[in-house]
Amino acid sequence: MIEHPVDSDSETPADVAIAGEGTATPIGVKLGSNRTTIVFREDGARETVQALSCLTVPDNPAASDTRVHYGETAARRFPERTEYVLQSGLPADATSGRQTEQFFDALCTEYDLPADSAVVYAIPSVPDECGLVNLSTVVDRSAVGEVLTRGFPESLCGSIPALGDGVEAVDQIFVALNLGATTFEACAYRHGDRQAPFSTDDATGRSVDWAIVDAVEEETDGAVTLDRETAREYKETHADFDSYEPFSDTVEHPDGGTHEFTVEHGVMGPLDAYLDDVVDALDTGFFSRLANRHLKTYQLALTRPLVVTGGMACVPGLADELAGRLGERLGRDVTVVTPDRPDTAAAEGAYRIAERLVADD
Repeated sequence: MIEHPVDSDSETPADVAIAGEGTATPIGVKLGSNRTTIVFREDGARETVQALSCLTVPDNPAASDTRVHYGETAARRFPERTEYVLQSGLPADATSGRQTEQFFDALCTEYDLPADSAVVYAIPSVPDECGLVNLSTVVDRSAVGEVLTRGFPESLCGSIPALGDGVEAVDQIFVALNLGATTFEACAYRHGDRQAPFSTDDATGRSVDWAIVDAVEEETDGAVTLDRETAREYKETHADFDSYEPFSDTVEHPDGGTHEFTVEHGVMGPLDAYLDDVVDALDTGFFSRLANRHLKTYQLALTRPLVVTGGMACVPGLADELAGRLGERLGRDVTVVTPDRPDTAAAEGAYRIAERLVADD
């Protein structure tokens, strides 16, 4: 069972389940609300695969055709029957848990991941005990991880690729920020121990998506109402704090006509507000908690770059803009460091931990 209490200052490793002996295949997994990432080795080469965390739900479970489609295929071919299995970042209930099992099993089967593997999961630090229990059930029933299964904080896993070629992060003192789709997490790490973990759902990637929906509708005087998936695509394709350029798109009306429109501020306006919310959460929430509980770590961490990971960190210029705004708020210079792929960094870090655990076995 994976346990990861967000409000405790316990040591970094989550609860452990180990079974079997012998050489295992290392695998790193991040089950994400928008996308799931798996890192593994095949034919001597490291592979990183991603899939939208969704699957089709049959209209009639008693029908003869109840085949499950998942990921991009499900979202593209059956949008009306597709559900995201981890909408809150963890399986919210038994139904979500079963759907997550189906989705993860299908993904493992497609890439022929071996049962005799050592799997490390990147786990969000959120105050959702029910969700963590449901996730533990998914992990326990998975066809992979028979040799070893571990869970580590997502923010730590994501920081590992940003701070070295191995797992040097576990020996350093730093603050990690995880800018995720359903949560914003901040945590200090001191030689592998996490301190003052903080999370909020007030500043998230999904809240930005819905804000883009509202902003585009307002900008077009109500002529255009986007769905959230289109808003997310706008964000991932066009958002840029360094050199944003307005863009045009066309929608079809029910009467058969089309309407072309230009997005001037409907993307960057919500992102600008999002960064203000992140700075507020850091200033009044996380850093004040860290200073009160661990003053020495607070002082040391602010002399080092903040590690910024998560899907929102993929927006060009966002991390540097965050550093500038936070520096103004705190009255001191703030620098940031990001991994090459902020959106896959958590699974990559989990994979490196799995490699180390297999080597030390």
